[in-house]
Amino acid sequence: MIFDKIRKQAIAEWATLQQSQQPRILLGTATCGRAAGAMSTLEIMNQELARHNIDAIVTQVGCIGLCYIEPLVDIVKPNRPRICYSSVTPKIIPQLIEDYLIKDNPRPDLALGTIGDGTIEGIPRLLDLPMLKPQVRIVLRNCGHINPEDIKQYIANDGYIGFIKAINMGPERVLGEIKKSELRGRGGAGFPTGQKWEFCRRSPGKEKYIICNADEGDPGAFMNRALLESDPHSVLEGMLIGAYTIGATHGYIYCRAEYPLAIERLSIALNQMREYGLLGDNILGANFSFDMEIKEGAGAFICGEETALMASIEGKRGMPRPRPPFPAVSGLWGKPTNINNAETWANVALILQKGSEWYDGFGSQTSKGTKTFALVGKIERTGLIEVPLGIHLRDIIYEIGGGIADGKQYKAVQTGGPSGGCLPASLLDSPVDYDSLVKAGSMMGSGGMVIADEDTCMVDFARFFLSFSQAESCGKCVPCRIGTHQMFAILERITRGEGKLRDIEQLEQLSQLVKTTSLCGLGQTAPNPVQTTLRYFRDEYEAHINKKKCPSLVCTRLINYYILPGKCAGCMLCLRDCPAKAIVGGRRLVHIISQEKCTKCGACLDVCPERFGAVVKVSGEKVIVPSKPIPVATSKALKNKG
Repeated sequence: MIFDKIRKQAIAEWATLQQSQQPRILLGTATCGRAAGAMSTLEIMNQELARHNIDAIVTQVGCIGLCYIEPLVDIVKPNRPRICYSSVTPKIIPQLIEDYLIKDNPRPDLALGTIGDGTIEGIPRLLDLPMLKPQVRIVLRNCGHINPEDIKQYIANDGYIGFIKAINMGPERVLGEIKKSELRGRGGAGFPTGQKWEFCRRSPGKEKYIICNADEGDPGAFMNRALLESDPHSVLEGMLIGAYTIGATHGYIYCRAEYPLAIERLSIALNQMREYGLLGDNILGANFSFDMEIKEGAGAFICGEETALMASIEGKRGMPRPRPPFPAVSGLWGKPTNINNAETWANVALILQKGSEWYDGFGSQTSKGTKTFALVGKIERTGLIEVPLGIHLRDIIYEIGGGIADGKQYKAVQTGGPSGGCLPASLLDSPVDYDSLVKAGSMMGSGGMVIADEDTCMVDFARFFLSFSQAESCGKCVPCRIGTHQMFAILERITRGEGKLRDIEQLEQLSQLVKTTSLCGLGQTAPNPVQTTLRYFRDEYEAHINKKKCPSLVCTRLINYYILPGKCAGCMLCLRDCPAKAIVGGRRLVHIISQEKCTKCGACLDVCPERFGAVVKVSGEKVIVPSKPIPVATSKALKNKG
């Protein structure tokens, strides 16, 4: 086969690269790295290499997942271990090049860890670091290690072997292997992938479609984006296998336009596939013709729902339609269609390569394999992770994530995006799998994990995410359009201190009504944040309603700022910085905040010197303050008298 020759050449080039006598530098330039300044680092790196006349091989790679310490730069010197350096700003580059590339000092003080064989004194192995050690990289196996714009590097690392094996096996055996693997959809619903493929394969019709859903509209989620930017061919190979198995003639990658780098690298990858005969007529000499194209989404969250997504591809307004008929029977342009999430497609090739029994070795009894998650919020180590399904929440948050930021206490984690539930500390030892999360009132979703700490108001937390779902509702069905609006209005009222006890009962009734009668998954899951916060944090709702108090001091209408007379030094910093001119007083006079004028912006608290600590933020408590400014000396004398 012609592909054998291509693969041998790619492997030879990869081996030559690994054994190169030139120093090699790998720089993470996915979106997370670029946001941290990776392109400026790259510019200075090229300048410094030229200045020292160093002939190095510089490669841009994707995201390894350590987003909290980007930019990441790996340096490989001939016959030396690969060293990963973190937080490499342009200022650090001259030091690294001079100290390590010229003077052979690996700078253990700047190094994060070594990768691969060999060790260097004073530098740990990267995979032994707490964030990486518990992870199992299947989907992210190539991310951060290969050039995502070079198909030969993907091929050299067993790329397209799964597709070759699929052609040799035949569609029925491939379908059997995917079903046997028990791979479930990674887009959120967790429907068995093999069963979904079978429905489409058995549907009559010569013209069939497959779609990759890479819309990923969840706030705080970036799993699909990082994967497509770092290893697009893993997704495309999975789609190729799926198309061959189902009998599809054309495919679409539906990716939101807000992901320009992912779209750019996907476009490059598709062109390379055509060049290598992996797309088009009679692919690799087989009786299989197939092509793919990219459809850019305009950012509507509802288009993550499969029937709305298909409507968008057809040029219509993205709105869900009733099912049945399901897409497997009548989908895109009325033809049988199979839609899977980007991460689902990325699992397929490795399952074909290594077999369903190998895949069965990861995960829990009902949830096989691994799952990628975006760790965000009030956590020490934010980033992209991949863990076996069944791992406990506590292990993700404390072992991998490093615990709650700034030494605060854990309060909740929201899994599954804006429609996910909020799980309290009592559920930290729960396994993370499809069924356990649903039982707890949440869901897997596409893989977002938003961590909340002790300073988070759970009523406001639910209000924020419901506002997102309500704003993103397409408005087609009454329960979602009107129900989420009414729920949001009640939450707004409660956070303003205008809530009534009957509001809790109304929220519970509305939540259940919206959940059971909405047309699509957006409406059916939108109440999850409200239902779980009522279930696990009801006391916070009752405090807002009964005591007109926000225990977390978040809800603006329920908090007040005061200046303590016994601590105010009359320095006038708060008076000068108050945008509402709500503070009165003079030098060496105790200042007073006018509650009528105060806009609750918190500027006074921010600027008050820590050594004084005169400004306090209070909710539901009465604070005695003087009615007019008094001399600081007088206030101190009164304080000393008790």
